[in-house]
Amino acid sequence: MTLTQLFIFFLVIQVVHGLGTWKLYIKAGRQAWEAFVPVYNAVVLMKIINRPWYYTILLFLPIVNLIMFPVIWVETARSFGKNETIDTILAVVSLGFYNYYLNYFVDVEHIKDRSLQPKTAAGDWVSSILFAIVAATIVHTYFIQPYTIPTSSLEKSLLVGDFLFVSKFHYGARVPMTTISAPMVHDTIPFIKKKSYLFDDRKENKNTSFINKLSLPYIRIPGFQKIKHNDIVVFSWPVDTLYNMYKPADRNYYKPIDKKTNYVKRCVGLPGDSLEVRDGYVYINGKQNVLPDRAKLQFSYQIETKNGPFNNYQLADRYDITDFPRYNQDASVSYFPGISDENLAKFRNHPNVKNVIPFKRVKGEREASVFPHDPNYSWNNDFFGPLYIPKAGATIDLNLDVLPLYKRVITDYENNTLQIKGNQIFINGELATNYTFKKDYYWLMGDNRHNSQDARSWGFVPFDHVVGKPVFIWMSWDSNAVGIKNKIRWERLFTTVGGSGKATSYFIPFLILLAGWFGFNKWRKRKQANS
Repeated sequence: MTLTQLFIFFLVIQVVHGLGTWKLYIKAGRQAWEAFVPVYNAVVLMKIINRPWYYTILLFLPIVNLIMFPVIWVETARSFGKNETIDTILAVVSLGFYNYYLNYFVDVEHIKDRSLQPKTAAGDWVSSILFAIVAATIVHTYFIQPYTIPTSSLEKSLLVGDFLFVSKFHYGARVPMTTISAPMVHDTIPFIKKKSYLFDDRKENKNTSFINKLSLPYIRIPGFQKIKHNDIVVFSWPVDTLYNMYKPADRNYYKPIDKKTNYVKRCVGLPGDSLEVRDGYVYINGKQNVLPDRAKLQFSYQIETKNGPFNNYQLADRYDITDFPRYNQDASVSYFPGISDENLAKFRNHPNVKNVIPFKRVKGEREASVFPHDPNYSWNNDFFGPLYIPKAGATIDLNLDVLPLYKRVITDYENNTLQIKGNQIFINGELATNYTFKKDYYWLMGDNRHNSQDARSWGFVPFDHVVGKPVFIWMSWDSNAVGIKNKIRWERLFTTVGGSGKATSYFIPFLILLAGWFGFNKWRKRKQANS
């Protein structure tokens, strides 16, 4: 749905509302025209049903409004004396058109200043649950979203089993695009493992079906911070074609941006940068990228031992190795997916280490799995680029040599048609010798350079795919440890993701504040009881 279509749809809804409630407005002591004025009619309606004005805002928040609309339909009926269970059912099942019946066919009387207290215990429970869901949905959608680290691509900064709070307001919250969706879940409903949203996933129908036309255009609330070099970013995986997180990939499926699988990587390249990877190290505009002190680059190594395999858990404790080794058929040879330079220097002195062999590609050796997946680019994970990262408004010369780098940007991300006729490139039917980018793009990579599926696999990440910024680790769980006490990484509880130096845990101060809060409330209630 385009902005124009959205505006027309909005006006139609206002007319439908006005035609179905104008007599009810009059019976409530208001004017008939007030039922037709966009936004203002909602403010007046909140007064009629004796609800606070901010309910109006909730009606216009995607996903939240799916909960609020049935509430308003029921509350409208009750404000005119329709309190029976059958009235509630009819108001919801008819999608609010029960108000047409009240407006034209029933002589109802407005109940001014009616009591809002539920008349039954069940009603009280329902009200409390609805309020909790609405509040949690607002926080989850527009402010803070929980996230769990599933892979070791950012080890040392973020560990597998870290539970994060991801801020959506740093870079600006993305307004949900799939308007018909379950609250507080991503692409899959837990337990039943079914798709959490209504959308025609078939690629050929992605922009034509009625359900898809109800989707909103990309809108982002302004943030107060821009993405910087080395920021850790949560984003929607650009090449996601999974039906859901529990089913295998199928290229016939198309997923809306806000329902693509969430990934987390480090932003090493910004819009307008020239990026190159040399021997596994990133160079930006010719200068080597320097990571924050908490971050540790990790590379893969083949280790030959003198006396058989290592004890994995002893190695993990002694050398802070988080990716456990995999053995070859020869038990004296192990493959370590990720060891930092600092730990490798210590590891070389292990009495059982015979030889350490870096697992790196040579320059010019092509990896087919590496972007841009073109035989003319002999790039690999360790020697990659240089390439220019697109910036909105920037123009590049376009020819068949550079087209593999930007073809997906031009077609999939910026919605142009592209044809190649001989040696000529046509965009939207016109001959193109250059191209001006419409969006900003980023280059996101893992610190574990040989054990990270990142931009070297799929290329650029558009800003509209950015979800947020990890800011806080509230829990960390080591599934490889033995015993509950050892599984919890106590030193990581309530630590910040950013910053320099050793991370400080605020878990104990949190417990002290929590105990103080409960103590204060208990004292306050006792004082009120005695007064």
